[in-house]
Amino acid sequence: MTTAEIADRPEGAMRTLRRGLRMMPEFRRGLPATFALALVATAGRVVVPVAVQQVVDRGLAAPGGPDLGVVREMVALCAAVVLVTAFAVYRMNLRLFRTTETALAGLRTRAFRHVHDLSVLHQQGQRRGSLVSRVTSDVDQLSTFMQWGGVLGVISLGQLLVATVVMAVYSWQLTLLVLICFVPLGYAVRFFARRLARVYGVVRERVGDVLAAVSESVVGASTVRAYGVRERTAARIDRAIGRHYRAQVEAQKTTAAVFVSGEFVASVANAAVIVVGVLLGVAGDITAGTLIAFLFLVTLFVAPVQTASEVLNEAQNAVAGFRRVLDVLDTEPDVRDPALGGSARELPGGPLGIRFDGVGFRYAAGARPALTDVDLQIAPRRRVAIVGETGSGKTTFAKLVTRLMDPTEGRLLLGSDTAGWVPLDEVAFASLRRRVVMVPQDGHLFDASIAANVRYGRPGITDADVVAAFADLGLGDWLDGLPAGIATPVGQRGESLSAGERQLVAVARAYVADPDLLVLDEATSAVDPATEQRLTAALDRLTSGRTTLTIAHRLSTAERADEVLVVDGGRVVQRGTHEELVAADGPYARLHASWRRSSRGQPEPVG
Repeated sequence: MTTAEIADRPEGAMRTLRRGLRMMPEFRRGLPATFALALVATAGRVVVPVAVQQVVDRGLAAPGGPDLGVVREMVALCAAVVLVTAFAVYRMNLRLFRTTETALAGLRTRAFRHVHDLSVLHQQGQRRGSLVSRVTSDVDQLSTFMQWGGVLGVISLGQLLVATVVMAVYSWQLTLLVLICFVPLGYAVRFFARRLARVYGVVRERVGDVLAAVSESVVGASTVRAYGVRERTAARIDRAIGRHYRAQVEAQKTTAAVFVSGEFVASVANAAVIVVGVLLGVAGDITAGTLIAFLFLVTLFVAPVQTASEVLNEAQNAVAGFRRVLDVLDTEPDVRDPALGGSARELPGGPLGIRFDGVGFRYAAGARPALTDVDLQIAPRRRVAIVGETGSGKTTFAKLVTRLMDPTEGRLLLGSDTAGWVPLDEVAFASLRRRVVMVPQDGHLFDASIAANVRYGRPGITDADVVAAFADLGLGDWLDGLPAGIATPVGQRGESLSAGERQLVAVARAYVADPDLLVLDEATSAVDPATEQRLTAALDRLTSGRTTLTIAHRLSTAERADEVLVVDGGRVVQRGTHEELVAADGPYARLHASWRRSSRGQPEPVG
């Protein structure tokens, strides 16, 4: 269901808020005391009109002349009430800000973690800027409303109710007149609310578009400069900003219509009260003090209506953002942690092997199969290279074994013939991530020091352990050549280091994790020859004695493997040692011959 379809129903916003509040118990717990303080604050505002009425009728118009005692009493009472009201407003704001931030911090955390729980396929199907905006900008919009619009809304609602009750005590006729004046506005607000929900749904989507365009251009800044496409990139961002601008203007048109409607009705109500009030006064039905107090009360009644356009504006903007956050939280992960259902199993002890039982995979319904009917078993502690042309299905193997995705057909198991086999979709993520580690081709690093990045493999290890890991991998001399050793900052995405150096840190991170099963997306495919030699030696140490599945882009990796799998069109078409496959007439021999010819010059990856 689209945002517009939901917004077309009058109860859409309230239903969204109710669902959201169920996810924020911290906010619900703070509401009773906040409402109590709001009532004190609004009740205090009504005291002033009442005091004015008493001063006029009992003080200034007393039978024996002005009674200054009554005037002094009312002034003192007003002063005391103003102080109490100010304190109540301060405490209400403080409580509302604190409970709001606590609740939204919890919501933001849940949304962020849920995004990480979604499969790689789902994340790839969404623009990163759009996902980021749901966890940041959309929650921020909700925070703004709950802290500003929430305060104003709570006070306005209390003020409206208390003012209505006191007005009815003074004059039911004038009260009925005021309510009749505002009935048409109530119907108009229902119409405007539905329209605002639609237009602000578009606004929040356009915010995501802008963030997506900007973040992509910033991340790809070097490519933009290298290809001289700055103007084209700027035009793309300008279009996103232009769409956001037009959506905001459309929303403000509706907001302005709400504001003008409220101002018009408020003016009509004030004029009607003055005319009818004077007539009632002439007839002796109300006193001068009562009429003056009633006009004060009408102002208190009208003020919330006049600010309703701002509150409604922020409310619909916030609800539109809230829907986008809830849409993320409502998305069921297609790769679920079995531990959440209480049926998880641990991986068996000892070295791990891999078994594919009729495994097939499609990236989308109706798409060409990426893998078809894969039946094979890899023994523990074997180093296996997977080779094939680009798009043959090599990387899909890595994603399935690490359970970044689940097979669409068949099943995948880890274990051994002696310790037993466990279906991968029954293994708790904690057990899987502890025993199975993947080193991706890009060697992604976080904006921290080398030591901090290595500790992602095993939190809590000492600096000495980090240094020892590099030494064990034969990388001690490289580490010594860095300006600050393991304390060297790597920059965002590791950009302070070269591509090869990032891979060295990624290999050290995998080494300290000490996995039983290692999945490598060829780490040497994009590095210079000198770094490749150092990295190759480190990888040999890393993979020694471990079950290793390597996506081989260069056949030099396959030459060092215990076994080679050749993938073509999503099927395993050959399997054997490097020597056996080179000697046989088949795809591997042709790939190897092509690679040998190209390696006489600059080595090139084969896929």
